[in-house]
Amino acid sequence: MKEKVVDFIKRKREVLAHHQFEFKDWLSPTIRDYWVEFLNKANNSHIASWVKDHSLVSVANGNAMEVEKPEQIEMHPEAEKLMNTLTETLGEEIHVGEWLTVDQSRINHFADITEDHQWIHTDPERAQTESPFKTTIAHGFLTLSLLSVLTDSVDPNNQKFPTAKMTVNYGLNQVRFPYPVKSGVNVRARTKIQSVTPIKRGLEIVQEITVEIEGCRRPGCVAESVVRLYF
Repeated sequence: MKEKVVDFIKRKREVLAHHQFEFKDWLSPTIRDYWVEFLNKANNSHIASWVKDHSLVSVANGNAMEVEKPEQIEMHPEAEKLMNTLTETLGEEIHVGEWLTVDQSRINHFADITEDHQWIHTDPERAQTESPFKTTIAHGFLTLSLLSVLTDSVDPNNQKFPTAKMTVNYGLNQVRFPYPVKSGVNVRARTKIQSVTPIKRGLEIVQEITVEIEGCRRPGCVAESVVRLYF
């Protein structure tokens, strides 16, 4: 694996010279772990010297360490106030939404929009006899698409972050669908704040959102959502 890391660096050296701080984002978690181990054991190697010359690492007490050079950010007063408030709730459940019924009509409409008409979603009669769930189930992406309404993020009369001028869905770090959402069940979202980070003109918030299925021990979806607020 270490040889793979070395080969990767050699192939990417010209690109890395111009995109130093994007390097670790290119690595998978497994490769990243080997990369850190490699640096810690290769201070005197040719590759490590090259990496140091390009400001990817610094050396302190004989150990290679990643260099973080965050941009100096002047925070908006409302952003700073919100960050302080949210930081106090890290890891705590801050929101539990209302129950929402995922009926067959909703599933069928989603199938029409996405053109995914697999029988496990849209054919109740066949699903009753052939599916291990004995009924149709919602598309995983349908459950995912409901996160905004389940977390009350699209209610203009009940905004989650009213002091922000704009909220942007920046993406998802990871998504899992531990259990299928069967047609006709009720679901709701439970939200925890994992991190709050200042960015230019705003904040980046990472949330863990769990979609609970009524009467079921396992969740229908667990997603790590990233949103950016601008002030």
